[in-house]
Amino acid sequence: MTAPVSDSVCAHRITGVTALEILDSRSRPTLQVTVTLADGITATAGVPSGASTGSGEAVERRDGDMSRYRGLGVRGAVEAVQGEIADRLGGQDWRGLGEIDAALIELDGTPNKARLGANATVGVSMAYARALARAAGRELWD
Repeated sequence: MTAPVSDSVCAHRITGVTALEILDSRSRPTLQVTVTLADGITATAGVPSGASTGSGEAVERRDGDMSRYRGLGVRGAVEAVQGEIADRLGGQDWRGLGEIDAALIELDGTPNKARLGANATVGVSMAYARALARAAGRELWD
């Protein structure tokens, strides 16, 4: 049995983190996040736009601008990814998905991801997981 991708002993430096506002299958705005590693590997993830609103749910960051997508736009989340998150994660060697996720949780600083947005943090985590899988020459599910 091989070790999970997130337990890789290799360190990977992130050189780029970008995001776009896209529409999901219900024509609802969500994020597409791309992570680029120093070795040139790039991976992209579309963030699922949740419909549940339970009391323990992480909070998506929505713009609230009623002139765009009835307030559901995610330009603020895009800015969080390309600004504060990219600044925190870029230029440092990361040893796995757990380290990235811990850094994102610490950077957000809220129990429900309300400051940066769960859509921003989950998108970065998903894209980084895909990049790790590619770097290991494996499928994400493996």
